[in-house]
Amino acid sequence: MIEEKDISLERAVLIGVITKDQNEEKSREYLDELEFLTYTAGGYAIKRFTQKMDMPNPKTFIGTGKMEDVRQFIEDNDISTAIFDDELSSAQERNISKILNVKVLDRTNLILDIFAQRAQTSYARTQVELAQCEYLLPRLRGMWTHLERQKGGIGMRGPGETEIETDRRIVRDKIALLKARIKTIDKQMAIQRGNRGKMVRVALVGYTNVGKSTLMNVVSKSDVFAENKLFATLDTTVRKVVIQNLPFLLSDTVGFIRKLPTQLVDSFKSTLDEVREADLLLHVVDISHPNFEEHIASVEKILGEIKSGDKPTIMVFNKIDAYTAEPLEEDDLETERTAKHYSLEEWKSTWMSKVGNNALFISALNKKNLEDFKKRVYDEVRDIHVTRFPYNEFLYPDYNYEDME
Repeated sequence: MIEEKDISLERAVLIGVITKDQNEEKSREYLDELEFLTYTAGGYAIKRFTQKMDMPNPKTFIGTGKMEDVRQFIEDNDISTAIFDDELSSAQERNISKILNVKVLDRTNLILDIFAQRAQTSYARTQVELAQCEYLLPRLRGMWTHLERQKGGIGMRGPGETEIETDRRIVRDKIALLKARIKTIDKQMAIQRGNRGKMVRVALVGYTNVGKSTLMNVVSKSDVFAENKLFATLDTTVRKVVIQNLPFLLSDTVGFIRKLPTQLVDSFKSTLDEVREADLLLHVVDISHPNFEEHIASVEKILGEIKSGDKPTIMVFNKIDAYTAEPLEEDDLETERTAKHYSLEEWKSTWMSKVGNNALFISALNKKNLEDFKKRVYDEVRDIHVTRFPYNEFLYPDYNYEDME
């Protein structure tokens, strides 16, 4: 659980549902992630509410009785924000706002807000603004009175603050303007990628907060921003890396997440072009996370959506220093032994049997097993380079990895 240390954090309640497609355990996992998202955005989750339902209520997402419980808790505990774990329709958001009389956000809105905070370059800010406008457009009717009542804070950054008095026509015009601006920058970035010559391109991909930026810093000896928060990296960073006398380009890309808003995938198309154009993907996984296999599946799903699922990929299981298996007593005959009880060696055996030598186990923070990592990446990059330029193979003699830091 995240502790409330700063009185300036917005007090929020989290609301999710338990359905036939999302059982109680899954719902708890999603709410854990939603709590981390809330903390990253600048809020603190005071309480969680869940309800078992066949499907979310089309009018208020949860039932009237549970909604009254939420309303009463909000009133009694000075809560300013209610955050729902799934995307709300404009009608749901409007109805809920009338009942709770506080700021109402859904997971998509929350993620968009974090992106608005994290965007550093004008290009990233333009992409975020486009995604926010596209999210806002179908919700204009119900949002004006809501936003006039609740100014500032989580979910209110970016166009949410500047477009309150606009109508759909103005927002559509702005969307068209932003798309045109992005198209112009896209051409410039395509030229930049073309100017990088024939160097092999390697891209770090993975779920958010798995240590991609830390690994980037270690390998490239650069200073990419890294923080234990979701979406610490938003702008793609590209560095030239040289192992022995073999240069290649290494890019650190935005992290993925479950239920990633469609608007972000669309507006960040060019950021994801670094992945599309990569010769090799390093899929970084936080093996210390209890749901890392689901994270892998989520990343692979998005890679498939951007037509990059068939690229050569090395699975890099990071944070082995933080991995702990759930203990199981030898005389415990009732508890079934599952993957959560696996030792690190068992996970290595499992994934080695799946992908062979394309699985590596490291700690980027403690620089553990980095020699094996660098050797494996070097071998792969060298093979790609030799295939592309077969007459230059003699330029790349064997490298003494023991001399590496």
